[in-house]
Amino acid sequence: MTNVASQTGYASVNGLDMYYEIHGSDQGGVPLVLLHGGFTTIDVSFGKVLPSLARSRRVIAVEQQAHGHTADIARPLDFEQMADDTAALLRHLGVENADFFGFSDSGIIALGIAIRHPELVLKLVVAGTNFNNDGLYPEFLEFLEHASPDDMGRLRDAYTRVAPKPDDWPTLVAKVTELAVEFEGWRLDDLRSITAPTLVMIGDADIVRPEHAVELFRLLSRATLAVLPDTDHVTLLDRDDWLLSMIGEFLDMPEQEVE
Repeated sequence: MTNVASQTGYASVNGLDMYYEIHGSDQGGVPLVLLHGGFTTIDVSFGKVLPSLARSRRVIAVEQQAHGHTADIARPLDFEQMADDTAALLRHLGVENADFFGFSDSGIIALGIAIRHPELVLKLVVAGTNFNNDGLYPEFLEFLEHASPDDMGRLRDAYTRVAPKPDDWPTLVAKVTELAVEFEGWRLDDLRSITAPTLVMIGDADIVRPEHAVELFRLLSRATLAVLPDTDHVTLLDRDDWLLSMIGEFLDMPEQEVE
């Protein structure tokens, strides 16, 4: 990441000391909240796009329970809880509403915030995101079920550089694996209740099936669908030129013009 956060800190929310960074300008406008993927950190998920996003708006990036700078506590990972933790942190910071960009597992969290705390959400971007496990290829779920801490060396190295307890990496892998494999999915009626304009993004070779992304696009009342060519789940956030162009246009579009 090439830019330096103008503010970093921890918020005490729901028994958790949750880490956050604030980047960019605070000259009014709508904040953008960045929600990292499972196993990862702010830098790993958004290092390529955050500096550009922060040139034109206030960007708030958070790290969820057991991820990055945020230490684990004695409770399982849960998408509803993480949505509530994020909402509590934003209220702690005095944020009344914002746009949200969630990648992978945190796209699920972003959808949860829109369901459970709709007053906070103006627009959503969800990338590489499933809303139930039918949306994932079976081979990926099988990989997760047998994943070991040694299978993800790059992510482990990023974790140990910043984690309060670097030796907790195996615990994080076990908790994220359990979270993903046992995810029952958001209720379809709850997804239909989301009124925030939403950009649904996947790669054409993502871990999320294209048909599933289309289903989410159709469930949401005000959605736009983008499928990035020659792109898998890992490289999705490396397509920074495409992402910045598509996301920037979507977020800057007047809400009444978003179908």
